[in-house]
Amino acid sequence: MFLLVPLVAVSCAAVPEPESDTGVQPEFVSPLLPAQAYYHFLRGYLAELAHDVPKAVFEYRAALQFDPKSAFLRVRLAALQFLSGNMQRAVATLDHIQPARVKDAAVLVEMAKIYAGGGQFDRALGLYDEAIHMNPECGETYFDKGVLLLNLKRPEQAEAVFGQGIAHAPESHFGYFYRGKALEAQGKGPEAKEAYRQAIKRADRFEPAYQALLNLYESDWDLQEAIQLYQQFVSSVTSRDQTFRKDFVRLLVKQKDYERALAILDQMIADDPQNVKVQIQRALVYVEIKDHLRAITELKRIVQAHPSELRVRDYLGWLYEQINDVEGAIEAYRTNIDMDSTFYDSHLHLGFLLYRLTRHDEAALHLARAAGLKPGNPETHLLLGLSYLQAEKFEQASSAFEKGLEYHPSDENLRFNLGAAYDKLDRFPDVIREMEAVLALNPDHTDALNYLGYSYADRGINGEEAVELTRRAVALKPDNGAYVDSLGWALFKVGRVAEALREIKRAAELVKDDPVIFEHLGEIYLTQEHQEAAKAAWLRALELDPHNEKLIKRFREVGFGNPPHLQGQPLKDDAQVSQYADPVMPRSPASRAGGHIGPPLHRE
Repeated sequence: MFLLVPLVAVSCAAVPEPESDTGVQPEFVSPLLPAQAYYHFLRGYLAELAHDVPKAVFEYRAALQFDPKSAFLRVRLAALQFLSGNMQRAVATLDHIQPARVKDAAVLVEMAKIYAGGGQFDRALGLYDEAIHMNPECGETYFDKGVLLLNLKRPEQAEAVFGQGIAHAPESHFGYFYRGKALEAQGKGPEAKEAYRQAIKRADRFEPAYQALLNLYESDWDLQEAIQLYQQFVSSVTSRDQTFRKDFVRLLVKQKDYERALAILDQMIADDPQNVKVQIQRALVYVEIKDHLRAITELKRIVQAHPSELRVRDYLGWLYEQINDVEGAIEAYRTNIDMDSTFYDSHLHLGFLLYRLTRHDEAALHLARAAGLKPGNPETHLLLGLSYLQAEKFEQASSAFEKGLEYHPSDENLRFNLGAAYDKLDRFPDVIREMEAVLALNPDHTDALNYLGYSYADRGINGEEAVELTRRAVALKPDNGAYVDSLGWALFKVGRVAEALREIKRAAELVKDDPVIFEHLGEIYLTQEHQEAAKAAWLRALELDPHNEKLIKRFREVGFGNPPHLQGQPLKDDAQVSQYADPVMPRSPASRAGGHIGPPLHRE
């Protein structure tokens, strides 16, 4: 598919063409045809001018009946077929022409354009070369050939051809503009900038060159040059061009020049008060400067004037979330859904908000709806499965993850969390299969390394492999307390107690609020017959998770009696425990082995 096309059809030797989109009427040159063929040609040409393509085609075919060898007529007919989208017929029409019989370079150029459009690129390049050989002084032919080379991803050759064309047409802004494109495609930014400047120098109202030059300044973060270019644009071209000004504002925002950006946006809105996109852009600048209240005011004004702007209201909901106005966010999302129950974004964002509010059953309703609307989006299935996991609906969770994997079998997040769901369903062979699949996709997936290693260690199987897996996870993330604890537990399970104690003590320093770490620490101390240290560690674990029945039973079994909280006493009485931080909520399901919930939710 062509990425670039000449901005205006140009030719050194004009042939009859219909009025161009620019409104410029090409010069008429009378072709040498027999009288009857010429009559039908004129009728066809007038039909072209009237945009009556079927009649023009009919007349050109009639003309060919009287002059079947006319390359000129066949090119005119092929051009109409080409413009009508019938590429194959256009090429077939040209195939009846013997290029050696064509003595007009302009006709060869027209043939080359049609062949290029039909995908016969080598043939097109050959015709361009014949046209250049026939009329080497015509710079525009070089430019046409260069554009084709550029579209064929051959920028070095294109640059050379544009240079040849400029040598014959030094005042052509098109030549310099496309030479800039060829240079830019080769990563020659400074040379491309100079070519665009030369194009502007020759045609100071030529907007594409300004736009291309601004894009290069933006990529180089060259604000001062961009400011000068903007000033030249508004003085030479127009001060009211929305596209160029919006792009310039984007550059200003990247440079954190918010004051200048807002000033331009204010003027743009004054010029066109109904332009919703510019109003949204101003609201986004307010977001950049953390002025969420002004951004909210801006977006509320838009949705009041344009209630059907669902995407704007959806973004308004996100802004409410930023200022912790949960009810405002929920209302915005629900309003969108009430107006259009198929609006995917608000179902997704409301579902994610409800998930974060731990309203998992409500979240699942909206996320299930979103998954039905866009089943190919892996993020939706991931969030839906996590909502079911948190609601302890493990069968539904596994189904959600499995459904997502039907569309994205290589998605690491879906596959990892599917393994976690299988773990809750006591399907350990499936857990192993999924974790190994994750590691096949990404050998450095730390959560999968840790999950699988810890799972082996906790079950007392594959001990050395458990040590190796968890050690790899720690090597990748040495300050992750959960991973360090898993390594310590795996070492303990294979009898390397001293190493295990060292690792789990380090884990307790890294994460002071994980009850499992302190449960492990107590077990190791007990093995070493450090009774008081074991008791202190377990009391800390029970302080963090008072309902751990397994640990309460273990606490009694080793002779420590009932934990203090079961006797109506505070757990913090023990001096050895009080050194630790205040308790927090334990980690969510599956977090003992990493707690991965996939990437953060991104808003378009």
